Amino acid sequence: MVFAEGIAFIGHGCVFCWQLSCARAGLVARAQVGVYGVSRFCGYIRRVFYSRALRLNELQFLGERVKTLTVTGLSHHTSPVALRERLAFPKEVLPKALLRLRELFPDGGVVILSTCNRVEVYVSDLLPATDQCRIVRDFLAQWHGFDENEFAFALYELQDEQAVGHLFRVASGLDSMVLGEAEILGQVHDAYLTALAENTTDKIISAVFQRAFKLAKDVRTRTQIGAGKVSVASVAVDLAVSIFQQLHNKVVMIVGAGENGELILKHLLSRGVAQVLIVNRSVERAQEIAERYGGTAYSLTELGTLLPRADIVITSVGAGEALLHTEDVQSALTQRDGRPVLIIDLGVPRNVNPAVADLDNVYLYDIDHLQEIAERNTEARRAEIERCVEIIEEHVERFMKWLHSLQAEPTIISIRREFHEIREQELAKTFAALPDLTPEQRAEIEYMTKRIVNNILQRPLNQLREFGGR
Repeated sequence: MVFAEGIAFIGHGCVFCWQLSCARAGLVARAQVGVYGVSRFCGYIRRVFYSRALRLNELQFLGERVKTLTVTGLSHHTSPVALRERLAFPKEVLPKALLRLRELFPDGGVVILSTCNRVEVYVSDLLPATDQCRIVRDFLAQWHGFDENEFAFALYELQDEQAVGHLFRVASGLDSMVLGEAEILGQVHDAYLTALAENTTDKIISAVFQRAFKLAKDVRTRTQIGAGKVSVASVAVDLAVSIFQQLHNKVVMIVGAGENGELILKHLLSRGVAQVLIVNRSVERAQEIAERYGGTAYSLTELGTLLPRADIVITSVGAGEALLHTEDVQSALTQRDGRPVLIIDLGVPRNVNPAVADLDNVYLYDIDHLQEIAERNTEARRAEIERCVEIIEEHVERFMKWLHSLQAEPTIISIRREFHEIREQELAKTFAALPDLTPEQRAEIEYMTKRIVNNILQRPLNQLREFGGR
């Protein structure tokens, strides 16, 4: 019934479009070739429209079955890291895995998203969602060589609107272990580009991933979901930048070999610190770290003499008592001519006497301070979740409307083809009756007839698209 209403528009609303187009055509015709040919063409188009309107009840909607979109996967929400590691797809094998999936879905599209925190397979195919997910489960078991029962409990299987919403949340950072982190968007983008390079995408896969990239940008522009650092390492680096502005001429000294200390060091190196001093009880261990990060190794016994050289000190030593006291730091400050020093104490128990914080030009932060800042920033991000979800839902609704509108495409293509065939037939008759036309006049008339057909079709075909999207 709705389709009939869309075509019935031809019987009354399109007459105006026909008259307007003929008026424009008449101006051209009078100047160049006469009204007759153009009027005959437009009259024929109008009669075809009326003939369609007279048999509306006989028309059937010639829609195609739209592909189903699914995602099958697991993440840090549903599985331990050991399981995610077993199901992961390293970059070097990803192309082969995609090609194997394409063999399983020859008429569809596939993308594999594999990161530290998730392994997900996106599929667009005419097969029902249950069949798609079953095929992906079998593929995962065969590819990685272990029984499906060992990982099936951790899988989530989503289709269509839920699958789209899931991808949009992932790309926006709402589903990440670190809320709002931006790295995941680059990983989603790389996964799509890899599939594109291997020719394993299709129209729907490409559209949903492209929309995900646009959405992620929209979410970050319209909300504060990415504001403020939420990891200890990134908070520490932000503190260093706020104190020193530029890090390219600064010396970093790391005392101990803790994981957080090394992570902070990596971040500082990425900001271009000038020199790295590695201090450890074991010189061999210090040398190992120094080689990894391009630093110089020292024994813990040299800490006092090295302290004046360091602008940033990171301590992470499992000691029963403090390594640095007020007098140690005061002596170093004197030799530094009052230049400030940032001390990040990651030790538990603390490696630096808290009284050191009372000294001028000393910025002392322990692990609790860093975690407090990180948690404060995380809470600020959580406050943005509701707004982010609203934006995501807007984009999901628009995408699903577009996806469902694809049902109307075969009908729209068929109608366009038929009316342009009529246009070309009538145009050929007009040109035959007017052999003296110049090439420029022929081109102008052809362009005019295209405008007439397109103007007449525009509104009813838009109604068809809306019908397909319901």
